Amino acid sequence: MTTRSTGRRGYLIALVLASVAALVVVALVFGGGSEPPSAQPPPPRPVAVQPEPAAADAVSSLPRSDPVSIDIPKLGAHSSLVPLGLNADNTIEVPPVTTPLQAGWYTYAPTPGEAGPAVVLGHVDGNHQKGIFFRLKELAAGDRVAIARKDGTTATFEVTKVHQVPKKDFEGEGVYDDTPGPELRLITCGGVFDRNARNYVDNIVVYAKLVGH
Repeated sequence: MTTRSTGRRGYLIALVLASVAALVVVALVFGGGSEPPSAQPPPPRPVAVQPEPAAADAVSSLPRSDPVSIDIPKLGAHSSLVPLGLNADNTIEVPPVTTPLQAGWYTYAPTPGEAGPAVVLGHVDGNHQKGIFFRLKELAAGDRVAIARKDGTTATFEVTKVHQVPKKDFEGEGVYDDTPGPELRLITCGGVFDRNARNYVDNIVVYAKLVGH
């Protein structure tokens, strides 16, 4: 059964759900995919949102400017950012699975630093290698993510929560809900690898808010 969503939020959700599934299938074709854990982890609990410092409330949004790179110091992760648009079937493009350390940003969302939720996607693995977001689930509230922009500014985000979300529940997660201020979403696959379905059963979603530039 096909469900058609309406509105900006529903459209983006449908696009990314389809793209994440496509990403995993492509990874398998090229030999990607991690060995599945020995057991299904218990349903994750949301990470408590830490109070924002008063200074963070005063951080203003930035004008639109394409992002050029992402740095996550805690993970030792760095990547340039390639633009990701839409495929012919209206799914979101993903970075090549043959270069799993490459991250990309979704061009139809706000750019990092603009008001609203910017979106960066990366592989958890692929082509028999760990991906740029292999350790994404290790982030916690208070960790920082820096995104350099083409206009010379660097948008610094602070993680507020990390969710491991069953893909069947992704639509209700509110990942792409509009926000009054600049926010960031980092997305990859996670959880148990279902070999029958040829897919990971969960997504890892990191939520962050702009705290400096």
